[in-house]
Amino acid sequence: MAPAKRDYYEILGVAKSATPEELKKSYRKLAIQFHPDKNPGDKQSEEKFKELTEAYEVLSTPEKRRAYDQYGHAATSGGGGGPFGGGFEFNGNINDIFGDIFGDIFGGGRSSRGRKSRAQPGNDLQYDLEITFEEAAFGAEKIVTIPTTVNCTTCHGSGARGSSKPATCPQCAGTGEVRFQQGFFAVSRTCNRCNGEGSIISDPCNDCGGAGRVRKKNNLSVKIPAGIDTGQRLKLSGEGEVGLRGGPNGDLYVVIYVKDHQFFKREEFDTICEVPISFVQAALGDEIEVPTLEGKAKLKIPQGIQSHQVLRLKHKGIAQLGGYGRGDQLVKILIETPSKLNAEQKELLRRFQDISDEKSHPMTRGFFEKMRGIFG
Repeated sequence: MAPAKRDYYEILGVAKSATPEELKKSYRKLAIQFHPDKNPGDKQSEEKFKELTEAYEVLSTPEKRRAYDQYGHAATSGGGGGPFGGGFEFNGNINDIFGDIFGDIFGGGRSSRGRKSRAQPGNDLQYDLEITFEEAAFGAEKIVTIPTTVNCTTCHGSGARGSSKPATCPQCAGTGEVRFQQGFFAVSRTCNRCNGEGSIISDPCNDCGGAGRVRKKNNLSVKIPAGIDTGQRLKLSGEGEVGLRGGPNGDLYVVIYVKDHQFFKREEFDTICEVPISFVQAALGDEIEVPTLEGKAKLKIPQGIQSHQVLRLKHKGIAQLGGYGRGDQLVKILIETPSKLNAEQKELLRRFQDISDEKSHPMTRGFFEKMRGIFG
């Protein structure tokens, strides 16, 4: 008398409410543990593996699972008693049923059998480009030299010399993979003779050695848009490495780095410039020349200006990236105190101090008034 079958949910170690993902996860873990290739010669592991496979085949199929939940093992028993009659039947190719479950066992994923193309896109490339502050502000056009791979012009990318052509790989018959029958199921592995290419080159091209690609330095023109800043990048479609077997080329990404400027700093689309003036100019007011991105410009210093006060030059900043107009130039005033004075200058300053009153120094007056309010 045949032993009674164990409950499929018990075999997989899941609850009856388990989701399809939970079923798959549990089966995958147990199948790897009890797979015959992991346990050669172990009949108990082989039987356990078959039991797991049968349970998963039923529970992973919605119709069969519903019938099993209602009728139990009678749903898959022979003699037509269950809704499916004929009993459990395994068709031999475990990869066709369970997709990538055996990827961890055989070192690969889902079988690529029947794929339409083995074309692969080329690799993307990155180039770091340093530009000046002015080039970032107003835009520029730069020529860059990019080392990359291109199709061999001698063999036109075929890898074969002269009029010869790649031949179909005799080991995999052009499929790029080799199938093995192991017990009651079949597995597929990448062909080690052609490395999955499906063809071999018996007479390789002298220039590329059969690779179909060669290294080359490309000179490319890169248009730098006005207003760009450090860290931003430009994409040049199709200027990366050439694709394999007819695949599209990769892209080139140009990453921008802006050099520091001796006068200017940047704040979004405004430029900031610090300009020193004498305390006489600050007290009396003046008109001075200041640097801008386009040369010198005149700036009026109002009488009584204070140190670190900011004056604005409209539309003297950086062009708006992808838009219209420009930022402003912000001029921060720094009042410079003379470090060396002769006797006459010292005497004049003392006289100036003697005839000055609090009204001449409102900031000083306000400060000491606050002190008196706090400390008495």
